[in-house]
Amino acid sequence: MRMNIKDLPLLVTFLGAALLSQRADAENQMLDEITVRGHKESPHETSLSIREVRESPARDMGEALKQVDGISYVHKGAIANDVVLRGLQKDNINVFVDGVRLHGACPSRMDPPSFHYDFAEIEQVTVIKGPYDLSNPGGLGGVIDARTKKPGIGFGSDVSLSYGSWNSLNTSATASYGTDAYDGLLGYAYKYSDVPKSGDGRRLTEIYPAASPNRYKSDAIDSKAYEINTGWGKLGVNPTLNSRSEIGYTYQDADHVLYPYLKMDADYDKTHRLNWTYQIQKISPLFKDLKLQAYWDKVNHLMDDRYRFTSNPSLNVTRYYSMQTDASTQVYGAKLSAVLAAGPGTLKTGIDYYNRNWNAVNRRAMYTMANRYTDLAMIPDASIDNLGIFGEYKISLGKQLVLKGGVRGDLTWAEANKTNTLVTAGTSRDFSNVSANLQLTYTPVKGLDIFTGIARGTRTPDQQELFLDVPTPGTPSVTSPYWHGNKDLKSTVNHQADVGAKYSTDRFYVNTSLFYSDLQDYINFYQIPTLSEKSYQNVHATMWGAELNSQVSLDYDLYLKGSLSYVEARNESTATPLSEIPPLNGSVSVRYDNGTVFLEAMENLAREQDRVDSGLNETVTPGWATTDLKGGANYRDVTLIIGINNLFDKQYYSHLSYARDPFQSGVKVPENGRNVYFTVEYAF
Repeated sequence: MRMNIKDLPLLVTFLGAALLSQRADAENQMLDEITVRGHKESPHETSLSIREVRESPARDMGEALKQVDGISYVHKGAIANDVVLRGLQKDNINVFVDGVRLHGACPSRMDPPSFHYDFAEIEQVTVIKGPYDLSNPGGLGGVIDARTKKPGIGFGSDVSLSYGSWNSLNTSATASYGTDAYDGLLGYAYKYSDVPKSGDGRRLTEIYPAASPNRYKSDAIDSKAYEINTGWGKLGVNPTLNSRSEIGYTYQDADHVLYPYLKMDADYDKTHRLNWTYQIQKISPLFKDLKLQAYWDKVNHLMDDRYRFTSNPSLNVTRYYSMQTDASTQVYGAKLSAVLAAGPGTLKTGIDYYNRNWNAVNRRAMYTMANRYTDLAMIPDASIDNLGIFGEYKISLGKQLVLKGGVRGDLTWAEANKTNTLVTAGTSRDFSNVSANLQLTYTPVKGLDIFTGIARGTRTPDQQELFLDVPTPGTPSVTSPYWHGNKDLKSTVNHQADVGAKYSTDRFYVNTSLFYSDLQDYINFYQIPTLSEKSYQNVHATMWGAELNSQVSLDYDLYLKGSLSYVEARNESTATPLSEIPPLNGSVSVRYDNGTVFLEAMENLAREQDRVDSGLNETVTPGWATTDLKGGANYRDVTLIIGINNLFDKQYYSHLSYARDPFQSGVKVPENGRNVYFTVEYAF
């Protein structure tokens, strides 16, 4: 897809919003956000505040992040939306919570990393676009960095209740107490929903044809879509005026999560997350900051087809399911970092290590007649160890230029600890990668920042891409292929160039950026028709794209906001489009906000995506437009928000609305229809 005359209305609407800049008198949170984005964020960074999340009916952080330009999401059902940043997803982007590396356990991405924390924990999410984070390995496409709430001095608490269409319930409560010497915080969140309906009035569990073996059983069509309990706590101690030790723990229990997008649903997801940090600041004129971090997280995930017709009892199906996957993942790691005064600039340096284990056991009624429900090491208890060291130097070249650059080196070991038909226990791969970037920010006049950067980002193949093994019952065919990893994959290397400009005043903010990526050995999923196999291969790929976003304060407490994103990707090895790339999309909104009362109307737009990968049976997705309305009021410590998303009950599909493999259903999942919701918050 290339931009043409059809796109002019969307471009004109955005530019109209961006160019209207006048002065208003209201002093409220909207102006604070304009200030933060205009004066504190780098041109290649953007953020999402908890205020923006709370005003939306988002059920998880993946869905909430779609408000950020350049971000889309994969829609699987009522929850657990997977983040896509500039067309890159999965292990091509890093997801952190307070520096803790997160990974899901499901091989089909039922539980992406952003699913494993509740936004009631979070104060702000920062998005770094492109390979400009050297303090962590991987993330060649960017970083999603969530920061949790911090206790203040004295006692504080907040309670929130949201209710909406389809009996969607989202409640949370936090309480904290702090002194100069110590502080603590406790929180709890509960989420529940029935199955949403799309614009045609059908539940998402009713999308399958009447004869499809993957259709839901009658008693499951109208069952709950998910039920999630999350609890967390944090304790901090300040031994001295310039030091702090903090430990935090989170437990999440997700039950009965339906995924119409796939052939199976999740029985449960149980997540543990533990994080400890110790930090000393202003140690000496040389040592500005020293920080030690250690963390651990684990996810247990069970999925099967008990709610589908494929699990009906038969000669072969002798259990309550015909297929099941029992998966788990565990990550532990540590990092030591320091900030040093080095000559006229500042040096940030450190060393880090992490281990990621991933195990998935698949059972099916009939691999062969003689071996029903045999345990198959789908992902063979495989581990990845990574040891890295980095250094990044920042220096001001006069009053108008800031130069920042650095380098990172990583040694990575991947090993399978079980045997399947692809690999034997002990099969291993070693990788060594170097990442680097150089960034220059030029400020010719106050309020205008011009950014340019070149970067080399890398990431190693994960356990699924290397060692996955899902043989098909009987003889493989195009409709029932053999899915497997490729143990000979190389690391992907992204050579990227960015240029952007940001202009801001106290009441106006606009940011525009353009990027180009040359991806060597990009890990691409593909089908081999002559062999009836699907696997992963290294290809040469290119991507380019652009983003615009703006926020304007007008007279009479009015605000205009607009965003626009585009990315185009090509498999240069086959001269075809890359799969799963979002189309041109954007939004425009107008808001009245006097600090006490607000009203907002937003139009969301996406163009047709006709650049598709026919080799994976990807099809053209029509364009669409939806309208959202919301309003609210603040009275003392109470906030009330009422909204309607998809006001006209539009039936439409996101281009990223159906999965590849393994266990693809082959049926697109429509977006939700009209969704009415309200939220009440009390904070003090």
